[in-house]
Amino acid sequence: MKITAVIMAGGRGERFWPKSRNNCPKQFLSLTSDGVTMIQKTVKRLGSLVEAEDVYVVTNAAYRELVYDQLPEIPRENVLSEPCARNTAPCIAFAAAVIKQKYDDAIMLVLPSDHLIGYEKIYLKTLKKAVTAAEEGDNLVTIGITPTYPETGYGYINFGEEKGDAYEVERFVEKPDLATAKKYLASGKYLWNSGMFVWKISSVMKNMQKFMPDIYEGALKIGASFGTDSYEETLVTEFEKFTSESVDFGIMEKASDIYTIQGSFGWDDVGSWLAVERINETDDNKNFFDGDVIAVDSKRTTVCGGKRLVAAVGTRDIIVVDTDDVLLVCSKNSTQDVKKVIAQLKEQGRNELV
Repeated sequence: MKITAVIMAGGRGERFWPKSRNNCPKQFLSLTSDGVTMIQKTVKRLGSLVEAEDVYVVTNAAYRELVYDQLPEIPRENVLSEPCARNTAPCIAFAAAVIKQKYDDAIMLVLPSDHLIGYEKIYLKTLKKAVTAAEEGDNLVTIGITPTYPETGYGYINFGEEKGDAYEVERFVEKPDLATAKKYLASGKYLWNSGMFVWKISSVMKNMQKFMPDIYEGALKIGASFGTDSYEETLVTEFEKFTSESVDFGIMEKASDIYTIQGSFGWDDVGSWLAVERINETDDNKNFFDGDVIAVDSKRTTVCGGKRLVAAVGTRDIIVVDTDDVLLVCSKNSTQDVKKVIAQLKEQGRNELV
């Protein structure tokens, strides 16, 4: 069966402000020393599993030109522009309906655009196992990451009986507190929810019809108009009607035949500035410096410099990000609160800095 990939690239990456902005969010930035952007890495690592002509990118209409520039190998008609943000369920339904017009049915890999993978060969083997599981019946398959520590920032997948290379999903659970996360880790029966999915288009659309009929019907109208003069008007009209809903809540927590494949391939969701030290090489004092930086007696400090010299003296556990118009200085314990700065800027009407 034909294998397609849908790359979800509509997020704003607010926790990576001030590098990530409305006009160029995180997925279009390089956060590693090789200069390759995150969305470029996402497509490149698919290798020979998916042909370029079968890769689709769903993004905000404002980012369409960024996708064209960074992924010239992908046909322009495969860049699907959302007229407004409506979470992952409408995004997936939109892409599935468009691909259905071309292939009727196909395997659909659904992948976030802003994750990093350490071991790409193992990653591809894991995806292939998921494809095999998805080809059986109406299975909906998610990639679960084998946890290595009690993370409280991820949702978890509780899995049960083994079926080939896959495991039946017992339930999805929300982000736990630390004590609960420790219990999950000790049990050996929980995986981190990576937000990566594999299924046949027919399988996900059947479940969309059952659990989210309004989105299903609207997506079919969009798909039917794709490539016609009425496409843009139909897209805007139907997409704006969609409820903002995640595919996890809308389908995965309600459907049957849900399976997970365990993944251990050096996954990192790069959720905040804390990730920079994880995905790059640090010095003996656990510092990471990028740009023109002089450090004196600094430990566990991350500096992402800009055009000017940044001098760090006696710093501990902080993050410094320097851009042309903003300087961020942040405790490592407060990286999740960067979004609060954006909220205040919006309240003050300083949208040019957002």
